[in-house]
Order: sequence, then C-alpha cells, then structure tokens
Amino acid sequence: MVVNGYARRWWGYLLHFLVASLLLAGGALIVSCGDSTQGPPIDLGASPAKSPPVPSAESGVDTLVLAVAAVNSPTSSLKAYEDLAHYLGDHLHIAAKVVGSKTYAEINSLVRSGDAALAVVCSGAYVFGNTEFGMELLASPVIAGKQTYQSYLIVPASSSAEKLTDLQGKTFAFTDPLSNSGRLVPLYELSRLSKTPETFFSKYIFTYSHENSIKSVAHELVDAAAVDSLIYDHALVTGEDDVSKTKVIWRSPTFAINPLVVSPRLDPTRKAALKSLLVSMDLDPAGAVILQELGIDRFGEADDASYEPVRKMANAVGGGFVP
Repeated sequence: MVVNGYARRWWGYLLHFLVASLLLAGGALIVSCGDSTQGPPIDLGASPAKSPPVPSAESGVDTLVLAVAAVNSPTSSLKAYEDLAHYLGDHLHIAAKVVGSKTYAEINSLVRSGDAALAVVCSGAYVFGNTEFGMELLASPVIAGKQTYQSYLIVPASSSAEKLTDLQGKTFAFTDPLSNSGRLVPLYELSRLSKTPETFFSKYIFTYSHENSIKSVAHELVDAAAVDSLIYDHALVTGEDDVSKTKVIWRSPTFAINPLVVSPRLDPTRKAALKSLLVSMDLDPAGAVILQELGIDRFGEADDASYEPVRKMANAVGGGFVP
C-alpha cells in the first residue's frame, strides 16, 4: 500500500468512466442495481475480465513480473512501480515488467499460477490467497512510521447518519470483493448485527476503487461506503474536493498494512534475494528515490501473525467473503 499510490488510480480510464457515468447518469446507476435481494451487486467499472495476459518476454529470457491491483494503485505511481520492478530486476540481472489488473482476484490468480513472481495486494486478498493456495508474504511497507491502516465508514457531509445502524435500508458502496477495508470489515460489522448486505442495505454496488467509492459518496450517488484510511487521509491532506464533501462516522481497529507477496512457486533463493533487496532499499540512494515516489518510508518484515485479525474476520464471515 502506498500513500501516493492511493491518492489516484492506476488506470485513468476506470476513474474517467466512473466520473462520466455517475455524473451523466446520476442516481440511475444506483437504481439500476435493483433490490439487493434480486441478484449480485453492480460493478461501476467495466465487466470483470479473465486474468490479464502477462507481457511476454523474449524466448529464454528470465523475466521478473510485478503485479499491481488497480483497486489501490494509481496511474500517477505507474512509473514508480515500473522503477521498482526494474530496480529489482537490475540487481538480479534479469528483465522486469509490471502488469496490472482490475481486481484482487485477478492479481491473486497471476500469483497462484506463478505468472507473477510478486505482487502488491491488500491484507484481505493476502489472507484469502494464503488460505487458498499458500500465497507467501515477502515484505511490508512502512508508511509514516507505521505498518497499519484502518477502514473508514464514510457518508456525505450533509448526512445525519452517525453510526452503521443508521444506514439500514440505505445504499452502500463496497470496493473490491477481496478488499479488507472496503468489504470484509463492513461485512464483519454487519455479521455482528446478524445482518448481511442483502438484508441490511436496500442496494449495494462494487466500485473497484477506494477513490471511486469516495466519489460516489461525495456526489451522493450512494448513502455510504467503506474505504481505506490511507487513501482517505491522504486525500484530506492534499485538499481533494470530493473528500471534503464527505465525513467519517466510524473508524475500525488497525490492521496490518497491505503487503508485497510472492508465488509459492517462486524459487526460495530468488525470494530471499528479493526480500533482501526490498528491506535495504532505503539505504541505497537510488532505492530511496523510488520509495519516495511511492510514498513509502521503507520496506520491513512482514509477519503472517499480524494478519490473524483479518483471518478471524474472514472466518467469521465465512462464505460471504468468497469472491
């Protein structure tokens, strides 16, 4: 997870699509969801696609592939991620590429197959991938001296809602099906009320972006959303107009920050080399520049036990968290 990387989207087209669609169609997109009991939630972006093809390398050329999910990773930081991949590749004396995808499930698929050697995912996607196919932690970013973040429940600034229970019968925006802050946390809080999204909200949607969720709330196209605290707080600091039209009515406990992960099929020697490079990047002037571009202090150790609270929530929610 990156602060700069969370301030804007990885793919400009998705954000442009959202703005154009929401502002032109207004509430029609929310209405088009229909009753939440009549089918799955609506995706405001393009229809989910199969896992994207990994850019091909020359025959026989060893290529390091870094996969980054579009949910939290912006167009503005694409070059920084490319620089990160090339930095690692250069030190390993191999070619390097970055691939992106719309959903965490697609990124997990790339890691599972081994088509991506390493990836940036959220804590929810890590827990799911670790359980499903043994996805492994590689390193954890340190941002503003911390390796934690929260889920924020946000509403329009004019809303009278003060807590989750005030949102019963309202419309709601989730981000990605595997997002911890954007879906698992609110699912868990609803389960504590013996409720599900279908029984609690009148309608709900997936925006596939924390920024898009903020925008949906700001323009009152939904009544509330759950978003990543790092993205929201950075938007406040940078004075982005949409976030000023919203307010936070609830903050979750802290969770272990979104990690860098690797395929369980990755050669252990290469995994160790990648980890060594990452945790020492801040000591190398060239590496420090890339970290600054990404809004990261440094990379530190990532411990599976730190993600146990996320795992417990996923277990409590059960099948409701399966994408």
